Amino acid sequence: MTGRPAVAVLGTGIMGAAMARNLCRAGHDVRVWNRSPAKAEPLAAEGATVATTPAEAVRGADVILTMLYDGPAALAAMTAAAPGLRRGAIWLQSTTTGVEAIAPLAELAHREGLAFVDAPVLGTRAPAESGQLLILAAGPAAVRAPLASVLDAVGSRTVWLSDDGATGAASRLKLVCNSWVLALTNGAAEALALAKGLDVDPRHFLEAVAGGPLDCGYLQAKSTAILDGDYTPSFTVTTAAKDAALIAAAGTASGVRLDLAAAGAERFRRAEAWGHGEQDMVATYFASFDE
Repeated sequence: MTGRPAVAVLGTGIMGAAMARNLCRAGHDVRVWNRSPAKAEPLAAEGATVATTPAEAVRGADVILTMLYDGPAALAAMTAAAPGLRRGAIWLQSTTTGVEAIAPLAELAHREGLAFVDAPVLGTRAPAESGQLLILAAGPAAVRAPLASVLDAVGSRTVWLSDDGATGAASRLKLVCNSWVLALTNGAAEALALAKGLDVDPRHFLEAVAGGPLDCGYLQAKSTAILDGDYTPSFTVTTAAKDAALIAAAGTASGVRLDLAAAGAERFRRAEAWGHGEQDMVATYFASFDE
């Protein structure tokens, strides 16, 4: 592989589209595919080639980046891509899949002769759009130099955790990190919901904790979204519900009781059932009230 590698991006939702745009702007030859074509088509204006099938997207690609809904979606897309895959290409698997889905993905990579890199990211819409994602990665040391320009285009930092993507080391850390993010989200939403229930001005709550050890930028940002009624998604309720379920399942499988994660998963599920699935995950606020 010489120069900037050609990259196929499978999955152009909030995160995948932003990553594809940054890859185009960094000078990569980018091909994109999405199950709903309307989400991929705007990327043509950025210089990406829009493909109608996964196999068309990956044909000739040096790197295949998957940013899809879950593990089964990533497996289905890459299975469909198989006729176009080039042996020796690098699969940068950035979908949040949980633990159990890693083995079938790694097995598919092995069958197709791909270098498998388990590479979920930390960050939502804004850092994705600005190329400031934190990339958690596990994969062969030999792919790190060829991937450098790709990783630099989409992230501010890459943390390498293992030389073997099949271990799921990066995906396991991603679940730990997301357990904290989702707990903060539900905590902020419940605090403001309780303030409403008790007829307390929620701004008084924010003022009470401001600048102290109980304050954080995330609390302020998500609380402001609730107070402004702005649920423009940076990370949707539906995706949070999926991730919360993966976290709870991982805890059960490892013998760890995650009571908060299980309760949080139920809150996201309820908010989704009440029609808030495509809103930002802080719309879990609505799960505190009767429909």
